[in-house]
Amino acid sequence: MDKHRLTLTVLTLLPLAVACGTEAGSGGGSASVAPGTGSSVAGVHWRVDSLTADGTTRKAPRGAYLRIDDHGRAHGNYGCNSFGASAALRGDRIDFGPAQSTEMACDKAPMAFERAFSRVLAGRSLTAAVDRDALTLTTEDGGRVHLTRESDAPLYGTRWRITALVDGDVASSLPAEAAGKAWFTLDRRAGTASGALGCNRFTASATVRDGHLTLGSLRTTRKMCDGSLMDTEKSLSTRLGPSLAYRLGHRGITLTSANGRGIDAVTEG
Repeated sequence: MDKHRLTLTVLTLLPLAVACGTEAGSGGGSASVAPGTGSSVAGVHWRVDSLTADGTTRKAPRGAYLRIDDHGRAHGNYGCNSFGASAALRGDRIDFGPAQSTEMACDKAPMAFERAFSRVLAGRSLTAAVDRDALTLTTEDGGRVHLTRESDAPLYGTRWRITALVDGDVASSLPAEAAGKAWFTLDRRAGTASGALGCNRFTASATVRDGHLTLGSLRTTRKMCDGSLMDTEKSLSTRLGPSLAYRLGHRGITLTSANGRGIDAVTEG
């Protein structure tokens, strides 16, 4: 079981604030940071840039982020482990409840940042200030978290690199031979899906409606490749259609059929 699916499994009791059934990632929410400013904190993927606490400033590890939904829940990544907590917005303040998190071990530097970040955030009330695409969270004792808004990847026009095969709650990474070779993209104007299955290219008609992606029969090239690539291609072709529920995250998408089989993919780059 890979790290991504393990994270989701451990946090099954914590609602994930992802865009579901939308054609583009959400870029805003309804909760203002301060009355009259029109700046929104909720519904935004905030990349954590740095943290200052106890006189020490630490640069955030890649992947650290915070997202607050419109239902009073926050989730994110401390720098190694994913977390979830309640988050109540009151004017220019955010009250975070106690957090639940995964328990993976990482290198020394990410774990040090994680310990500091979790102490600043969990169970604390912080003042929020937005300046264009920047968010600063400040504790009562002067600690500061600096974050930057990141737009979600759109459903259409994005080159989605397939990273895993999904079977229910378990996701298995693609074989090393197929890594980076399987991908797809959706063209809204043409009404098509196209991409590669690891060996051969494919195209199919594609319709998006009510949170589902309906694909027509795949039309593929006829090249022969090594056995592992052909096995991966066969497995992918059986998972791509005809009706797939899709779930968009910040930089990822999951396609799932009614029987629980599907794929995970991420944006390239």
